Amino acid sequence: MTLSIWLSLLMICMLGAMSPGPSLAVVAKHSLAGGRLHGIVTSWAHAFGVGVYAFLTLLGLAVVLKQSPTLFQIITYSGAAYLAYLGINALRSKGGVAAKLAAGEPASMAAAARDGLMISMLNPKLALFFLALFSQFVAVGSGISERAIIVATPLLVDGLWYTLIALVLSRPAVLETLKTRAQLIDRLSGVVLIMLALRVVWQG
Repeated sequence: MTLSIWLSLLMICMLGAMSPGPSLAVVAKHSLAGGRLHGIVTSWAHAFGVGVYAFLTLLGLAVVLKQSPTLFQIITYSGAAYLAYLGINALRSKGGVAAKLAAGEPASMAAAARDGLMISMLNPKLALFFLALFSQFVAVGSGISERAIIVATPLLVDGLWYTLIALVLSRPAVLETLKTRAQLIDRLSGVVLIMLALRVVWQG
């Protein structure tokens, strides 16, 4: 793999990670409710899910999903259901930012890791990303080292980007400002997640 090809892959992965969506909402929720470490755990669990998608693409995920619309629909609607579940919880303030900040009881590390992993594994946008863009690099990487780079690049880019988000949101000054608006954040994040779920169903 040449440097120019890798830089193209890096740029695509950076654009994919930085695009706002449900992943950002989940990392923000755990960073605000549990603090820096919870946000970082969520970030790298999410990145692990991204790495799994990258690895599966190397094994022929693109071909499988293109030839099996039913499988793709299952992934799509499972992702929509999980987004709706997170949105409803936020609206009801059960397990959301406002409830956890008020009670002083952040979610466990296991819950933070679970949400990070699930929101990536059940995100149809991520599947489309690898189908439309990432899969074109698979043919370039024929050796083991090149394939390892293809998998590691999106995993590390995603983990580092959301770690940065977690560090920014867990700064005392930022956190104190957001605490005063925790209830509003819950409501807005709930609405956004439900709207994302509806959009997934509509476009599916």
